[in-house]
Amino acid sequence: MKYSTHVENPDVVLIGSGVMSANLGALLKRLDPALSIQVYEVTEELAQESSNGWNNAGTGHAGICELSYTPKREPDGSVNVSKLVEIFGQFEQSKQFWSYAVETGMVDQPKEFINPVPHLSFVHGADMVDFLEKRYEGMAAHHFFEGIEYTTDRAEIERWAPLLVDGRGEGPIAATKMDNGTDVNFGNISRKLLDWLNRQDRCGIASGHRVTGLKKTDGKWEVHAKDQATGEVRVNHAKFIFVGAGGGSLPLLQKANIPEAKGLGGFPIGGQWLICTNPEVVAKHQAKVYGQPLDAAPTMAVPHLDSRVLDGKKALLFGPFAAWTTKFLHKEGSFTDLPCSIRPDNLFTLLNVGIHNLDLVRYLVGQGTQSMRDRMEVLHVFYPGAKAEDWKLIDAGIRVQAIKKTDGKAGIVHYGTEVITDEACSISALLGASPGASVSVNIVLEVVKKCFPHLLSTPEGQARMSEMIPTWNFDASLPENAGRFREIQRRTDQLLELQP
Repeated sequence: MKYSTHVENPDVVLIGSGVMSANLGALLKRLDPALSIQVYEVTEELAQESSNGWNNAGTGHAGICELSYTPKREPDGSVNVSKLVEIFGQFEQSKQFWSYAVETGMVDQPKEFINPVPHLSFVHGADMVDFLEKRYEGMAAHHFFEGIEYTTDRAEIERWAPLLVDGRGEGPIAATKMDNGTDVNFGNISRKLLDWLNRQDRCGIASGHRVTGLKKTDGKWEVHAKDQATGEVRVNHAKFIFVGAGGGSLPLLQKANIPEAKGLGGFPIGGQWLICTNPEVVAKHQAKVYGQPLDAAPTMAVPHLDSRVLDGKKALLFGPFAAWTTKFLHKEGSFTDLPCSIRPDNLFTLLNVGIHNLDLVRYLVGQGTQSMRDRMEVLHVFYPGAKAEDWKLIDAGIRVQAIKKTDGKAGIVHYGTEVITDEACSISALLGASPGASVSVNIVLEVVKKCFPHLLSTPEGQARMSEMIPTWNFDASLPENAGRFREIQRRTDQLLELQP
């Protein structure tokens, strides 16, 4: 569906129609119904890049199964789970806002965008089995992870996820499981929220429009948006700009020419999945299973075997496999994106990253030259009994790993999402990596706090936010708040139809 609604001189312009823009637009309009908001999206359909269901794993990242969030042990051998606690709490805030949207009629049919699916971590080898046990002990001690299970028993693992044991040889294995994990179609929730926004007074969406220019004039942003079909360029003005354009955020930040963007670079990595739609195989696996990180691989390349429901059909996805690319966007990108993003202020940063990440470069080259047989060998680590005829390779989305200087050194942002905001708090843009979409509500909440503090400065504004995100102003991870958190979580899960 193409949108062609234009609002002149809006308070807010959102660039991109993914999950970040969708959540921010809906949140702001609920906080202040008088705000005028314009969305520009380069594709004709909404949420077709990184938020699209086929372009990500759909994991509701809550820290439950992702071993890459706990890469090291403490000196005493224990595993620090503070990062998992942080991510879990942030994903719960996403669920809270989406449940509020369901309750108030902003969106309907929650099963079209979120469904319950167990989250498992699976390891093999004595060292990793011991590591997973220590990780489990740290998680089980916190009220967020109530109900987590751990086992080294093959029969139990087979009950949890039969494909993991099918055809597997001898050797120690272990797994953890939580039943309250989720599968999320971030594209669907984005489209539902934006469709609601488009129906509100003084709000509009123009799809098929590429933002070609951003310039600050007289305290406002001048936005140039080109209609892809007619070539017409519209000029609009806004008080605040949010750049939620995925891989397209860096070039737009460079157009805005704000000091905070100096020295930033982007490293694009394409993705591919192995997909299985054989009903007999699909029926045997109802879980998201994350395994051990691959050497030198970026965050997005931790292998996992996922149950998915996309376009109304069940499938299994395995991967992701990386692919070398110079495009910043999957559908609307150009092979000149990376070269054109190189500027004098970020040239040294990019070169430095290349020199000090040769393992990553070799990894990407190796991934790009893999055969189907090579990819099946990786799958056999998870599912030894997999047959090549049941699987095919498909292209996924593109992630642009943010590159920035920290303590004078250049590095790739593997974890978290960078929010770049200018000194005047008139423009914010997203760069970064996992867990991304899952914690999108927490990310845009921070944007609201920083750039729209007046909306939360009154008792009325605070009460509205508490209705939408009940844990926004207290730490739900503290032991003394466990009971209050469980009540909020129970209500959230009921509204989202996540309870059995």
